[in-house]
Amino acid sequence: MSPADRAHYLVINRYDDEDADHARHCAGHACDLSYVTPSDCVAALEATDPGRVAVVPSLTVDAVLRAARELAGRYGAFDGVAGLSEYDVLTAAAVRDSLGVPGPSHDLVRGFKDKVEMKRRLSAAGVPVPRFVPVGPDSSVAEVEAAVGLPVVLKPRSGAGSAGVRVIHDREVLAAELAALTEPDSHECEEYVSNEIYHADGVLSGGRRHFMSVSGYANTPLDFARGLPLGSVVLDPGPLRTRIADFAVECVTALGLKDGCFHLEVIRRPTGELLFLEVGLRPGGAEVPFVHRDFHGIDLMTETFRSSVGLPLETEGSRFPDSVTVGWVVFPEPTRLPSRIVSCTSMASVVPQVYAEVLPAVGEVFDGTGGYFHVPGRFRLTGPDERSVRAAARRVMAEYTYKAEPAG
Repeated sequence: MSPADRAHYLVINRYDDEDADHARHCAGHACDLSYVTPSDCVAALEATDPGRVAVVPSLTVDAVLRAARELAGRYGAFDGVAGLSEYDVLTAAAVRDSLGVPGPSHDLVRGFKDKVEMKRRLSAAGVPVPRFVPVGPDSSVAEVEAAVGLPVVLKPRSGAGSAGVRVIHDREVLAAELAALTEPDSHECEEYVSNEIYHADGVLSGGRRHFMSVSGYANTPLDFARGLPLGSVVLDPGPLRTRIADFAVECVTALGLKDGCFHLEVIRRPTGELLFLEVGLRPGGAEVPFVHRDFHGIDLMTETFRSSVGLPLETEGSRFPDSVTVGWVVFPEPTRLPSRIVSCTSMASVVPQVYAEVLPAVGEVFDGTGGYFHVPGRFRLTGPDERSVRAAARRVMAEYTYKAEPAG
């Protein structure tokens, strides 16, 4: 059993790299960590007492809850539950509710996970959202056209990283896509708005803004899913950045958030109106956590962990610099899968704004499961202003090359 003066936290872990080191999030706080993890992530927890690591075939709610009960019976009740991946935030909330553990509830987290529910709640609060309608195999093209029109964006209600997202312009294609769905209301059709997309990465504490950065995409997450590189650059200080930051706080506050980290995406219509796109109750993906640690002085993963288990934040809001210009670029996996890397080029010696890069090793194999992390090129950039970093990001997108051959 954990000593009475030490907190006991459950960690739902799906990381097999440095992000599996959840102990770093507890600096200055005496606690014990117990883990539920799939077998392919066990090696990353080798420094942990094996008795505190429950291995499950998959991180379903039922499997995690069974393992959590066993760990609680062995080491004592949990004082908090953390699941930092987008795929685990709802599971962590379900475990909290089932075991009576304090922290973000399932109902709160659902508003940051279910793309239909988040827009329903925000629309009711008067926040501008795209037209949308939940759809399933029994939905008709006529129903979608009446609610949204064409073209539409078809997306899973609880997806991540633009996986399974499609833009549909044609009635016949839409009919076929709807007929191929297998569960009622499992997806949504959303108004297609083609314009500038931004993301706000922030932390609230006690209902007040603790930290906020606002960035503009170069290409879009949907472009990345289609095989194009994705980039992002922090906006210069000014009215647009202020408007988006205020809009982001309005959105997450309307969804009930008081403490925690969020990644929110916003569209700006040609008229200038800001339109909510979607939000997650966790840090942004790709290089977002890295550039924030490197230049903003905040570890968004740590603040997410600490908020979810009720610890005070690691950072003080007054420490954050106001004018930091950073950006990043990530390249998607090869179109032919699986593929093996034959060669690649370094950009650090070509584009001065590239301060760090993660390149694939010759022989490294990609199989389509890499998301934004296990990809054939990741680049972090910095410079004097938004314009120079954006130009550098576009240059990396245009000039970086790698060669791959079929594997297997």
